[in-house]
Amino acid sequence: MDNSYRIVPAKGSQTASVHDTANSLGLHDTLQYGPRSLAAEVNTQSDLKGRLESWDETQDNLKLNMLRNTQGLHAPMRLLMERKINAHMTALPQSNLQLDILMGRDETIEPVDVFDTIDTRQSLSIHTDMEKKLRM
Repeated sequence: MDNSYRIVPAKGSQTASVHDTANSLGLHDTLQYGPRSLAAEVNTQSDLKGRLESWDETQDNLKLNMLRNTQGLHAPMRLLMERKINAHMTALPQSNLQLDILMGRDETIEPVDVFDTIDTRQSLSIHTDMEKKLRM
């Protein structure tokens, strides 16, 4: 849990290019900056993609910090403990209503909720699902 009130995720880490690490001759200074990495220089990933990937984590971190400052340290610790317990105690892997409520996802509709595939379609018999899970 980070102690910041950041609403939007931070920018990705900046990598140094040859222009930043050049010595007086215009070449990469390996002794001072380490070996040159072409993979780091050819960054094909955009900043927006990195921000979108860490959006949920940043929003959750903000909510936990606000909860800690309003109700005390016990509130986010209790919430995180309940999330951890509920993540492991699901009988059916398709739905975990308790975890959705604790994460605040109970009021949102996502494509997974609407478009069922053969793998995520819920069967009508919980007994066959439990037999399949317990390998009976």
